[in-house]
Amino acid sequence: MDPSPLILDGGLATELEASGFQLQGDPLWSARLLHTNPQAIKDVHYRFLQSGSDVITTATYQATIEGFVKYLGLRPEEAQQMMMSGVQLAKETVREFMSHSPESDRREPLVAGSVGPYGAFLHDGSEYTGAYEDKMTLEELKDWHRPQIQCLVKAGADLVAMETIPGLKEAEALVEVLKEFPEIKAWLAFSCKDIHNISSGRSFSEAVQVACRSTQLVAVGVNCCPAPLVKPLLESAKSHKKADLSWVVYPNSGERWDPKTGWITEKQMSFAKLSLDWKEQGALWIGGCCRVGPADITALKQQLHV
Repeated sequence: MDPSPLILDGGLATELEASGFQLQGDPLWSARLLHTNPQAIKDVHYRFLQSGSDVITTATYQATIEGFVKYLGLRPEEAQQMMMSGVQLAKETVREFMSHSPESDRREPLVAGSVGPYGAFLHDGSEYTGAYEDKMTLEELKDWHRPQIQCLVKAGADLVAMETIPGLKEAEALVEVLKEFPEIKAWLAFSCKDIHNISSGRSFSEAVQVACRSTQLVAVGVNCCPAPLVKPLLESAKSHKKADLSWVVYPNSGERWDPKTGWITEKQMSFAKLSLDWKEQGALWIGGCCRVGPADITALKQQLHV
């Protein structure tokens, strides 16, 4: 019998914005609320748990030690605590949810510590191009990511979600840093520009080969891309994936971001219906990214019969 997929959550920032928080243009994005309104983050985590998420992701995608020091005026040790609080809030929410859950057979949800690309800190859209990779060495990228991963591991994340990664060099750096924390598992998800290539222009099959060098990854895949790209991307790289490595898939809803006009709705098959293809292709970690809310996760869970 095939294992059932684990259902991820959706867009944390999307839900926070729906609750009235202004995040666009903020260099810390949703991570600012770790400082200003941690309860709002817990409330969103809780809504995704109610909708059926088996994994919730911390509000640390755009959180960095350097960013907290620069934009919040924190000392480095305070910034580390702020980073760790993202995991602590999520774990508190899981505990509260489980204590009130009527489902005795509900498996305890996991907390994935979110690590975004260096481009997210730059706050210039370069997480969708990876243009900065050419100007940085592998060691510089490792040094950049190490403090964030260290905090998430120390705070007790169940695994690390290395997500929206645009290029191969940054992926290599993340896989290398991961070795310094041998007890932690992770997934590696790339941002992709078309049905064959990650955002930097290199092939998705090459990206999967980088992931296969790690013994700590539970999954490799794609996130923050249009949902119709997922099936052909997985198909393009299936011969390069190790059998013991799953696919992780969490694209955006049927909308795309235009820097000038904001979110544009595009007609396409429903996000949930497309997920049946991903499951058939062997994806064991399935959820949503931007513009995917709790109702979408409920529909996804129903569609996949898990």
